[in-house]
Amino acid sequence: MTTTRVRSYAPEVIVAAGCLIALITFGPRASAGLFQIPMTVQFNWGRDIFGLALAIQNLLWGLGAPFAGAIADRYGTVRVLCVGAILYAAGLVMMAYATTPLQLHLGAGVLIGFGLSACSFNLVLAAFGKLLPEQWRPMAFGAGTAAGSFGQFLFPPIGNILIETLGWQQALIVFAFTLLPILPISIVMATRKTGAAVGATAANLPNQTIAQALGEAFKHRSYVLLVLGFFTCGFQLAFITVHMPAYLKDAGLPAWVGGWTLAVIGLANAVGSLSSGWLSTRMPKRHLLAWIYLGRAVAIAAFILLPPSPTTAITFGIVIGLFWLSTVPPTSSLVMLMFGTKYMAMLYGFAFFSHQVGGFLGVWLGGVLYESMGNYQFVWWLSVALGVASALINLPIVERPVQRPEAQPA
Repeated sequence: MTTTRVRSYAPEVIVAAGCLIALITFGPRASAGLFQIPMTVQFNWGRDIFGLALAIQNLLWGLGAPFAGAIADRYGTVRVLCVGAILYAAGLVMMAYATTPLQLHLGAGVLIGFGLSACSFNLVLAAFGKLLPEQWRPMAFGAGTAAGSFGQFLFPPIGNILIETLGWQQALIVFAFTLLPILPISIVMATRKTGAAVGATAANLPNQTIAQALGEAFKHRSYVLLVLGFFTCGFQLAFITVHMPAYLKDAGLPAWVGGWTLAVIGLANAVGSLSSGWLSTRMPKRHLLAWIYLGRAVAIAAFILLPPSPTTAITFGIVIGLFWLSTVPPTSSLVMLMFGTKYMAMLYGFAFFSHQVGGFLGVWLGGVLYESMGNYQFVWWLSVALGVASALINLPIVERPVQRPEAQPA
């Protein structure tokens, strides 16, 4: 079977459309922490209730990502992006009108979680891999990740302004409407099944089934270490995204500090992600990952030991932002190096699921332990310990294609 030509737009147009989708979808999700105090105060909820909703969101985002990718492979990216955007917007609307914990969990947790799995930057990057010439892909992957980061820079300050001027419910409705442009933009990302001719690399095994690929991957020590290390990334990022504004508010700082801390994380993340992609081609990827996780641990420890102030918060945002999504280029590159491109989306999807399980626990533990202890100190120090552990976990990874016996003829 021959490969079907799927690209009908110029590469520049495809990259621009994908980056815009990544920016739009990452923004409201990165602003979720701004709504914690207004909602918990109005309804007299504990932060554990809000934290559980966002924890469910992270878990279902990770759980749905491999399935969304498989559906996109079979039926095309446009349908999946559109359904994801509609679910995401519906979740924001339901969150705006939620008056019970169950409604909050269904809206902010279930609907937004599955919506993100179908329209976030993971699906955009997969579409880039199908639609763009090979020489465009490294730049496009970096640009797509950086665009999501810019959404994180852009939306939190806007969210603060909307909450202060319109109220938190209307702010969520406005965010829901910002997702609607994804429906027409997604047309540019149109893909369809490309047949049996998948990218030929040394690690590909043409007759390998999905079950065989999964069995091979989870018996491969380096892949398991990579997946375990990625858990820490999700734990740290999700905890900081959701609980940082409340942590700073508890320290007596004005609300704008939390919004701008999240914003500068996004801006620095654009620099960090692009730099990580560049470094991934120039140094061992396992060493790069180890330095990233260790750098996060040091940055978090310094932040919680220093007296809280706008200066320390913004500075921390810049430093942690440089390490924010910088794990993605070396992690995805290692998966492709080990196993080739045939099941790349699925195998990276399982690594991402580990990331989101970490995100679930980071958000949920943040809320539960705050309610029981009255502060976030234990989770901050747990984040430091996990960062050191992941730095060590990544060091034994072997950076070479999986060793297979000679493939038998079909």
